[in-house]
Parts: sequence; C-alpha cells; structure tokens
Amino acid sequence: MTTWAQSLIRISTYEVETLQKRLADIADRRAAAHIRLGVLDAEAEIERDRARADPSAQMMLNAYLNGWKARKGAAEGDVVVLEAEEAGARDALSGAFEELKKFEHVAEATRLKALVAATKRENAAFDEIALRRRA
Repeated sequence: MTTWAQSLIRISTYEVETLQKRLADIADRRAAAHIRLGVLDAEAEIERDRARADPSAQMMLNAYLNGWKARKGAAEGDVVVLEAEEAGARDALSGAFEELKKFEHVAEATRLKALVAATKRENAAFDEIALRRRA
C-alpha cells in the first residue's frame, strides 16, 4: 500500500474515531437529560403527596409547580436539542465512515493493479528468458 493511501486511511480512521467519541458523549448527555426529566417528575409527585398531607405545603404547591413547569420545559428543550445534535453526529459519522471505506477501496484497487502489473512484468521476463534459451 502506498504511503499516500496509508496517510488518508489513518486520517479517516482518526476522524471516524473522533466522531464516534462525540456521538457517545452526546448520547450520554441525552440519557442524563432524560434522567433529569424523570427526577423532575418524581419530585413533583413527592411535592403533591406532601401537599395532600400538609395544608401549609398545599398553599406553596402552585408556586412550586410553576417553577417545576419552567424547569421541565427547559429539560425537554435540552432533550430536543440533544436529539437533533445526535442525529447530526450520526450523519457526520456515517459520512466519515463512507469516506474511509472509499479510501480503503481505492488503496486496495491500487495495490491489486500494482500486483497485476508486477505479475505481467514477471511473466514477460520469463517469456523472454525462455525465448533466449530456445535461440
């Protein structure tokens, strides 16, 4: 394999690995955002239970729920943004992987052409040797 092909493949492999790490990071952040949504729902349910049991807590429940709605809306917005970012990262990774495969294919085709050319030269040399021996 030629050095230019090795260099292109090495660079493309690095790009694929970098994008895989980025995608994993985004997926982790998305999972954390979903967990945060679950925690917010659980906290709201706990506050509702407390308000049922304690009249003074019930007076504060509406204020809490207003803040909760704002926090939940922000967390849902984070999830939407992260899902879009994840889709973009998947597309970029797919493109980088296709590029890597193209470079590998070109390198293999170049290697095979060189092998065929070397075989032809070798056969021609053997034919020439055989003709000289006959003569």
